[in-house]
Amino acid sequence: MYVKIINDVGMVQLQHAVTVLVDWAHQWQLAISIEKCCVLNIGHHTATPQITVDNCILPIVPQTRDLGVVVCRDLSPTAHVLDIVAKTHKHTHLILRTFESRDIDLLVRAYLVYVRPIVEYNSVVWSPYSSKLIGD
Repeated sequence: MYVKIINDVGMVQLQHAVTVLVDWAHQWQLAISIEKCCVLNIGHHTATPQITVDNCILPIVPQTRDLGVVVCRDLSPTAHVLDIVAKTHKHTHLILRTFESRDIDLLVRAYLVYVRPIVEYNSVVWSPYSSKLIGD
């Protein structure tokens, strides 16, 4: 859920929306994974809402993962790009350690199957705009 909080009314609205969602989930016998829930303040104004789900206060975090994209409080893609770079390096090294063959065609196919989808996933959302991120 995303809510623009300007004053206490916004916090009450957010807590009400979360409560309605929790009630709906209980009615339909759906479990909410509270461990995956958090509060992310976006922007310079740092509100400290005490949002609860089933009497558990949600932690306020500096960044979180939403649908596989790392979102930071300043909406910078830096953390996400660095995460993708680390994943692709890990998968590339795994391919090189696993395959005994050094046939270029085989290695390229393995790269296209296992590494390229990581780079291309949601690339429109996180596409790097600074030369530092493009160089990584």
